[in-house]
Amino acid sequence: MADHPYDEGSQDLLLISALPGLVRLGASAWWRATEWTLTNSIRASQRVIRAAASGESPAVLMAEAGVELREYIRQVLEIVDPPPAEHPPQQQGAAPSKNGEASHDTVEELRERGAELLRRSADVHYSSDAHPAYANILGNLAPDEGRILRLFVKEGPQAAIDVRTSPPLGIGSEMVASGMNMIGREAGCRDPDKVSAYLSNLYRLGLIWFSREPLEDQNRYHVLEAQPEVQVAMSEAGRTRTVRRSIHLTDFGHDFCDTCLPVTTAELDALPGDPP
Repeated sequence: MADHPYDEGSQDLLLISALPGLVRLGASAWWRATEWTLTNSIRASQRVIRAAASGESPAVLMAEAGVELREYIRQVLEIVDPPPAEHPPQQQGAAPSKNGEASHDTVEELRERGAELLRRSADVHYSSDAHPAYANILGNLAPDEGRILRLFVKEGPQAAIDVRTSPPLGIGSEMVASGMNMIGREAGCRDPDKVSAYLSNLYRLGLIWFSREPLEDQNRYHVLEAQPEVQVAMSEAGRTRTVRRSIHLTDFGHDFCDTCLPVTTAELDALPGDPP
């Protein structure tokens, strides 16, 4: 039977002939890696120092590091981007939106709106009953979030606790459960499992804020710490302790609720979940 055209001898010859190119590729990759490491180590150190001084989020640093690492790999492998696809010409002066498409307003129209805003700010006779963002905020709220805001207006700041492990001397304490509260139950939420997401959204919209300080009324924490879910979290982690926090409406949130939520009407007072 005839030998396969790519038998072991042929493969050895091909490998030997390709060896100079492999050596050059390896040397090039080594040099690129060394150069990139030195340059970016210095750059990263300076970047971390600036971020720490300004209080920048660590998540932003990690995202930027991922982008630089991908760019480094592309450089080492000498990956060339394909030519960009042709798109229809964009309207002259159009402002791109976040998804890359042109927005409905051109740059000139946006600047005119900005100029009009400044003209109104200088007009001593101009007055506005409500913040212009309130309409958009209402469109970004779930019904249960309206109930939660109503609870804050009627009952004030709410108690919250973190459950942490309690090792000897307090060294190496770990988080077991964070932000545990009774807000969903007290507000009468229809979907109490989503309370954490609801609170995150209200925080995103600038309506509430999370304080590290406890409430003055410590009895509210006694009630919270006696709840079954809190007891389960404390028992499953062995020796634990609670850290008392609180959740408040912002000034912006107070004004939003006063303007947009009829929390004192008889219809809303009759909603389930309210104390008799």
